[in-house]
Amino acid sequence: MNGLSIRAWLVPLSEQVRNSYWFVPSLMAIGSIILSLVTTSIDSRIGADWMNDIDWLNANQPAGARAVLSTVAGSMITVAGVTFSMTILSISSATTQVGPRLLNNFMADKANQFTLGVFIATFLYCLMVLRTVRNAESLPPGADSGMDLASAFVPHLSVMVGVLMAIASVGVLIFYIHHIPETIHVSNIIANVGRQLDVQIDGQFPARVGQVNDEGSVVERVALLPPMFDESAARVLAGKTGYLQYIDGGGLIEIAREHDLVLHVQPSPGDFVTSLTVLVLASPRERITNDIERELASMFVSGAQRSANQDLRFLINQLVEVAMRALSPGVNDPFTAISCMQWLQSGLESLADRELPASARYDEEGELRMVAAPVTFAAFASLVFDQLRPYVAADRNASVSMMEMLGNLTVQVPSPSDRRLIARHACALRRACEQAQSDTRTLALISSLYREVLCLLVDTDRRTRARQTGQWIR
Repeated sequence: MNGLSIRAWLVPLSEQVRNSYWFVPSLMAIGSIILSLVTTSIDSRIGADWMNDIDWLNANQPAGARAVLSTVAGSMITVAGVTFSMTILSISSATTQVGPRLLNNFMADKANQFTLGVFIATFLYCLMVLRTVRNAESLPPGADSGMDLASAFVPHLSVMVGVLMAIASVGVLIFYIHHIPETIHVSNIIANVGRQLDVQIDGQFPARVGQVNDEGSVVERVALLPPMFDESAARVLAGKTGYLQYIDGGGLIEIAREHDLVLHVQPSPGDFVTSLTVLVLASPRERITNDIERELASMFVSGAQRSANQDLRFLINQLVEVAMRALSPGVNDPFTAISCMQWLQSGLESLADRELPASARYDEEGELRMVAAPVTFAAFASLVFDQLRPYVAADRNASVSMMEMLGNLTVQVPSPSDRRLIARHACALRRACEQAQSDTRTLALISSLYREVLCLLVDTDRRTRARQTGQWIR
């Protein structure tokens, strides 16, 4: 495996490790073992004389030190088991309401990891210190009795640190009891996914600079592939089954530049691939060797589940799924669905103000090296509105909220073509509501909001053209 392949695997692997439930507890457990070695080494050097100058400290006998350390270690491992049980119970309860695909969000919660890590670290620390406590050795009759006391070893400083860690663990337990209800509250679950969506958008796409002058400036640039590209291209297959988690675009361009190739990437992050799925078409075919095929395939990392590393659709689908479940007849919770739509509105507004990457990718010399699936605002908007519309249209509160959401997007979206797309979604929502609902007052309100969306569309277009021509309009 070459350096490019290793880089392609390290990025998603590092994310999985950071989000794993065992990562933080494992680090804290290792740290506690190191701390026990340090404190017992200090105790062996300084002895117990330093305690004579502190009135409120009393030297422990070996039996007393063992009792303290055993009590702390036993109670900590018991509390750790109870903590883990509480976590599993809260996860089971929450995933029943919001869906199993949010399970990783709970497992990646650093507060849960830290709490379990504190209890395990305290247990291991006391266990490691306990092994160093020694009684005075039995000596033959007539031997100097002072040697008995000298052979005993009680790590006073280490025992004190263990007691302090136990007190800190009690405080962490109190925090955890407060944190668990906060974790499973549906509003906090939705907010965490919404914030993660905003963070991923900020990390993947740069902010737009300047105003959008016309529709042509935001239309996705179509890459001109060489003539007869499909006939002259070699097909690189996935070779394994799973969800595509990561594509190393930089590595693909580097391979294409090194071997003078043009690549057409077929799937996008989040797509499900099988062993016979074509990952990339590479042209010309005669330059493709088995080693190059393996190198190209290694730039695609797949796994058993989707990841938010490069897949914004995964985060959007999480919010859409929660909204769908909330609007199902068995749950009937439109206000949870409204909360999801508000966070989705925030994500769409942020996407609309970003420079989305073109499908054509060039090397440093300006040569076309790769064509990938275009990333468009229309695709993300369809992912939200087309999936939610059948569920929202049957509920009065949710349909009114979505129409208001569309009106807000009409004002915030800078591109005229994207604004007209929003208006078409508003039209589709109005028609769906007319088919799904029969209350005349609700339908009248939906129609009134739809007309407001159209008015906002016209007014925003007029103001945009006025800014571009330097005219002032009140």
